[in-house]
Amino acid sequence: MSHIFRSDKVAVGERVVVRRRLPEGFSDVIGHVTALDPLTVRPQEVGGFPSALDVVVIPEEQVHIVKKLSPRMVRNSDIRHVETAYAKAFPGIEHTWTADGQWLMRAGDGVTERSNSATPLGRSAGFVPVPLEEIEAFYARHDLPVTLHIPERIGKPAERLVEAGGWELGPEILTMVRRLDDLSSLPGEGALTFSVDKQPDEQWLSKYHFRGRALPVEALKLLREDIDGTMGFAQLRTGEGETVAITRATLTESEDGAVWLGYSAVEVDEAHRRRGLGTLLGASILRWGRELGADSAYLQVISSNTAGIGLYEKLGFIEQHRHRYAVKK
Repeated sequence: MSHIFRSDKVAVGERVVVRRRLPEGFSDVIGHVTALDPLTVRPQEVGGFPSALDVVVIPEEQVHIVKKLSPRMVRNSDIRHVETAYAKAFPGIEHTWTADGQWLMRAGDGVTERSNSATPLGRSAGFVPVPLEEIEAFYARHDLPVTLHIPERIGKPAERLVEAGGWELGPEILTMVRRLDDLSSLPGEGALTFSVDKQPDEQWLSKYHFRGRALPVEALKLLREDIDGTMGFAQLRTGEGETVAITRATLTESEDGAVWLGYSAVEVDEAHRRRGLGTLLGASILRWGRELGADSAYLQVISSNTAGIGLYEKLGFIEQHRHRYAVKK
């Protein structure tokens, strides 16, 4: 089991695997936690859905390992599809594959990890050693730190590499997804005006910050670079034309041909927060993506951002998998 993902405490309602230590050997229970003291798990239905089966009470002395799982069962190919669409949305200035065709290396502005990291997108990347020397040479040529993007499950060799030491790990980041075939439950903009432009105007740029600070000019230029897909800069405006919320959205394809809407850089003006504008903005951009042919949507949020996770759950998103960035010391 991985040691760099889902190591936080288990809560009631979460899906887990519990390895029990029994007289005849180890036995696993996979399901949803209904109580913590003693640990009580209701076995799951097919696909990881909650069930009505009898609960299993697991005494503390039987608990060998408890591991949190994603809310639903996910195939490795599902993770790869989303990560491929995500990589296309943040291509950097230069992107190229390692010689074995398993890792995509991207170099951009040097500020955000998502366009300045190597990511394991090849079908065999989870089974072969990380081509570290080649990756190191690529980032040395760009005078950038060696940064690995590690999605869980499809990046296991990188997980083992990082666990051996010599790397600085970033926080766990949730990748949340949802289908776009039914958006009837989402709210409309009301009195606000929603628009999506091909280029960010001055109002959009004035609202955007990365981790609490404005991005440098060279990074902002990269926001406008062509990608392998469609990119838009969305705004919610009042009737007076004041921009109160923004986001960056992309439409890119995964390797199976599905079109994914990804949105990031969500900002709500400080004077207009706690008015549901984040929900209105999200609903509007989901409708925009569906109108342009997107099948599904994804986004990323740091695992400690409980408010953000709650907002996205209201919009119908569910956690699919997690990823982390690792920087070589």
